Amino acid sequence: MSRSAIDHLVYATPDLEATVRAIAEQCGVHPSVGGQHLGLGTRNALLALGPQMYLEIVGPDPDQPAPDAPRWFQIDTLDAPRLVTWCASASDLASLHARAHASGVPLGDVRDGGRVRPDGVRLQWQVTSPFMVLEDGLVPFFIDWLDSAHPAETAAQGVSLVELLAEHPTPGALRAQYAALGLEISVRAAARPALVATLDGPTGRVTLR
Repeated sequence: MSRSAIDHLVYATPDLEATVRAIAEQCGVHPSVGGQHLGLGTRNALLALGPQMYLEIVGPDPDQPAPDAPRWFQIDTLDAPRLVTWCASASDLASLHARAHASGVPLGDVRDGGRVRPDGVRLQWQVTSPFMVLEDGLVPFFIDWLDSAHPAETAAQGVSLVELLAEHPTPGALRAQYAALGLEISVRAAARPALVATLDGPTGRVTLR
C-alpha cells in the first residue's frame, strides 16, 4: 500500500454527532470539529491518521437548509455510518484527469473548493469531483491542497492507519484501475464492493467499513 497516496478516508453518516461520539469511544480519541460545506448541507469532523492523512466523518448539517440536490457521499440514503470512499493526494490534477480518461478511468471534472476552519483560517483546494462515484466509491477522487495547511495538522491526534484495503467481486478489474492511477491498494475478492480500514489507537485496533 502506498500510504503517501492516501489523503483521507470518508466515513459518511446520517447523524454526525452520534457517529463522532461512537468513533471517540471506539478509538479513544475524540475527533476535532471540522467545518461546514456551505451549500451542500453537510459538515465534518476530523481524526488525524498520520502527518498528512485523516479520517473525515461527514454528515448532515442542522444549521444549513436542506440542499436542492441530494447531499454528497450518499448521505441521504444511509441508515448507518459507512466508509463510502477515499481521497488520494496529487498535484497537477488537470494532467492526472487527462491521463486517467485516456486509460479509461473517467474521473470527475477538476473544481475548486474551500471551507473555513473553526479558528477562522480558510482552506482552499482543487479536487476531482467527489460526485463521480466509480466502483461504489472504491476508486478515489483526488485532491491538491495548494498552499493551504493540511487538515491533519490540526486534527485530533493519537490514531494511525494500519491498513486500507478494497473488497470487490472482480478484483482484477479494480486493480487495473488502481494501476492506471498509480495507486497501490490491496484488493481482495468479496461478494460486494467495500472499503475496509484498520486503525490503531489508545483502545487498540479498530476496523471501519
